[in-house]
Amino acid sequence: MVKYIFRRILLMIPVLLGVVFIVFTINQLAPGDPIVTLLGSNYTQEQYDAKEAELGLDKPFVTQFVLYVKGIVTKFDLGTSYQTGRSVTDELLERFPVTLLLGVLGVLVTVAVGLPFGIISATKQYSALDYIVTVVSMFFASMPGFWMALMMILFFSLQLGWLPATYVATDWTSWILPVLALGLSPVATVTRITRSSMLDVVRQDYIRTARAKGLSEGVIIRHHALKNALIPVITVVGMQLGFIMGGSVVIEAVFAIPGLGNLLMSAINNKNYPVIQGTVLLLSMSICVMNLLVDLIYGFVDPRIKAQYTGGPKQKKEESGSTAGGKGEVA
Repeated sequence: MVKYIFRRILLMIPVLLGVVFIVFTINQLAPGDPIVTLLGSNYTQEQYDAKEAELGLDKPFVTQFVLYVKGIVTKFDLGTSYQTGRSVTDELLERFPVTLLLGVLGVLVTVAVGLPFGIISATKQYSALDYIVTVVSMFFASMPGFWMALMMILFFSLQLGWLPATYVATDWTSWILPVLALGLSPVATVTRITRSSMLDVVRQDYIRTARAKGLSEGVIIRHHALKNALIPVITVVGMQLGFIMGGSVVIEAVFAIPGLGNLLMSAINNKNYPVIQGTVLLLSMSICVMNLLVDLIYGFVDPRIKAQYTGGPKQKKEESGSTAGGKGEVA
């Protein structure tokens, strides 16, 4: 298991390096000049050249990229923000917990709604309840997150006055609308995957055997069918966490939440290259780590997958040897 985790971590390195290179290249090719943004409209050529040298933008593209990667590898230095003059690492560490909490809560809402919807849709196939669940989940999927957020603000904040329209650090109720707006959109995906997986499982022979033994339908679904249907659901949920954290940019902007999304939007508007690169790198790293955790969760759900993680060449050789021996005895 340790060797498997180590190999996966090593595989993250080229992925993250590719992400950094792509974002670095896009920043260089994108229209706009960060120096002009900082200096304004009134500046001399000497002031422009001095600021360009101060920011290191006077060097060739390859040199800038190599120095940036070297700073990350040797010092975990993501650069300095052009606007605030603070370390990008410090700014990201301040805002990342907010985005992570928002993403985790959003995924919990997705699972809490999508998983029961999928189970109901599979166990009550072609019934009125199945159609209702399908329509509701597709309704959530058809609405863009920002539109849902705005409609929630209009209804729950302006019309009813139940919940605050923007983020308030001291009021936990200000999290309700952002979490719902972020977590309800992917419900249809989890519902569809759960339904499909459950339908495959409930038609297996061991489910029929469990029914023949007189077990209740609830016990069969909870203890036999659901556990074996969770593998594809876990995959989708893990992917949704990455998508939700990336998609929180719009939701954080709508509700004025001080997370990575708000920071990234501000950095893009101000051509703040180090903040853009650092934010995208952190989000990419979070998605890679989430994929690794999903693979490890597989082992706890299905012991056969855990055996593949822990088994090495020696175990595979012993298994093949025992198989050959068994064939010889039969002969």
